[in-house]
Amino acid sequence: MRFNADMPGGKRRIAAISTGQRAAFTRTQANECGVSNETLRGWVQSGRLDRAGFRTYRDPMAPQDIRTELNDFSLDIGQAWLSHSTAAALLGLDGFRLRKPFHATVTRGRNIQRVGAYIHTSSTMPLLDRAEADQFVVTSATRTIIDLSPTTEPSALLRVVAGALRDGLTSELFLHERLHALRGSGRAGCRRLINVLEEGEIESGTPSWLERQYLGLIASAGLPTPRTEVTLTRARDRLVRVDCYFEGTDVVVELLGYRWHRTKEQIARDAERLNQLQLDGYRGFQFTYGQVVDDPSYPVLITSQALGRAAA
Repeated sequence: MRFNADMPGGKRRIAAISTGQRAAFTRTQANECGVSNETLRGWVQSGRLDRAGFRTYRDPMAPQDIRTELNDFSLDIGQAWLSHSTAAALLGLDGFRLRKPFHATVTRGRNIQRVGAYIHTSSTMPLLDRAEADQFVVTSATRTIIDLSPTTEPSALLRVVAGALRDGLTSELFLHERLHALRGSGRAGCRRLINVLEEGEIESGTPSWLERQYLGLIASAGLPTPRTEVTLTRARDRLVRVDCYFEGTDVVVELLGYRWHRTKEQIARDAERLNQLQLDGYRGFQFTYGQVVDDPSYPVLITSQALGRAAA
């Protein structure tokens, strides 16, 4: 409703509120300004207001576009975080544009339904998973990427991650930390996203994030820097290449991500590799993704002890 000095007080206050909300306001806001539900119905019937949602109204003379529709939807559902593809578009993630159906996440236990929209639920939404984009409250880029992972094709998901890293919307460390934390709550798609990240690392030929994280821990502790991706021996007809080898010692370190070491065949190959390394005089140590991310002191301690024993 456009401001007019001759308006009654309640209507004038609503006009001021709607000015900052793309010409829309909620029934609750109107009631708080002293405007009754009966008065609102009368304004709608007379054409002075449009119903923009179950509990939202807007100025019929104001221009409308996809963002005003999103604004109306956001006001109508109340406390929520625009999420998934909607958040991705607002945050500028590669490959997404703002369009319907809109997606939002609400606290689990709220019964919210809207035609033509997807309402997701979450038990919690910590501050580190929240953000603001184009004056909308959204899930952070990191949380959005994780939420998108169950339904986004791997190649598209990899482009989204690369773009977010390029634009400074997330970091490898933070993405992996949130992945590990949310995976523990049973969130779908986390392992798929980790697989996509590891596949991208393999194709690029660079050390994996897990390897780089481990190397950083070792360097911070003042321990020697190992060689990476080193071929040491052969098990049956396959070369045995290890993640980390501390040259001049018998210490080998393998870092267990989520992509590998899962199938029956891979487990058998791992056993053959380890057995051959031991036969050739090497001592192998393994650290999981969770240990490197959540308990970094443990890999440092074991590596330090292994190297100390090797020196002795």
